Amino acid sequence: MNCSSCIVMDVLFEIKMEGEANLSLLNDVILHLNREHGIVKFDDNILTIKEASVREFVYFCNDHMEPEMVYFRIDNEDWKPIKQINAVIDVQWIDEIIIKELVTCYYQPIVNGNEEIYAYELLARFQHEDGSTLYPNEVFAAAKERGRLYALDRLCRMNAVKAAARIDKKAFINFIPTSIYSPEHCLKSTVALANKLNVDPSELVFEVVETEKVNDIDHLKKILAYYNEKGFKYALDDVGEGFSTTEVLADLKPHYMKLDRQYVNGVANDITKQKNALSFLEHALMNGSTPLAEGIEVKEDFEWLQTKGYQLFQGYLFGKPSPTPIKHTKKV
Repeated sequence: MNCSSCIVMDVLFEIKMEGEANLSLLNDVILHLNREHGIVKFDDNILTIKEASVREFVYFCNDHMEPEMVYFRIDNEDWKPIKQINAVIDVQWIDEIIIKELVTCYYQPIVNGNEEIYAYELLARFQHEDGSTLYPNEVFAAAKERGRLYALDRLCRMNAVKAAARIDKKAFINFIPTSIYSPEHCLKSTVALANKLNVDPSELVFEVVETEKVNDIDHLKKILAYYNEKGFKYALDDVGEGFSTTEVLADLKPHYMKLDRQYVNGVANDITKQKNALSFLEHALMNGSTPLAEGIEVKEDFEWLQTKGYQLFQGYLFGKPSPTPIKHTKKV
């Protein structure tokens, strides 16, 4: 059974009103919204209303109330000023993306030191139903705003497992740790799908996306331990920021560590970046992780990193993301 966070249901808005003037209008608000059957629950000074009635409430609030003392939230998140509520309503389109599964996978090669394809990173690409393109950062931002991050992450993860079944190389699959409440529950469907498609678990590498900052390292450790128990591998993406301490890396024990492009681009001629790259390499080898440099665009950076001991490489120099996996890379 799916977690309710992975199912796209109607969004319910909690509205909190403060201040004597606003509270004196509670009965008027309730009567006004009940005409539209918009109130789901009323408790003290908090109303729970359906999305269809939100704009009507906002109009009433702006005309008759003190909006600066009215707040809203969805999915038990932090309270926000009512003036920000339109940002949630305006991204309703994300529901369609998830419900209709308007996502495809693109493949970007990861190569070894001989420029032979070692694996592919599977990257989600999105489009509206009319075929127009949506940028991933736009999609994930909308999902977060609307409380759909959990459902979107699951959709992308499952779609990537299906794409992995079509290749004979390892597949790197991104996931957002904060979208997983319980590894045993939230990742069960991922394991079941891999088994159904006869995908060797050791060929799947789940990549922690650090752009969604991980504050709870213990929770992340539980997720990675679950993946490890099921035979999957895992990688830390964008290493160089939050996961840079020796203690954290030793606890997480990643199979792969990816040096972020900001430390890679121009490394052949930048002493500061060279120091960072060498320190990263030392940490990776110390923890038994395979070091991978991403964002390589020029031959000089590839050669410098290769001679220093980096084992895997990714970037436009070897191939851009494409809807079908390239079978070999062009020698640089």
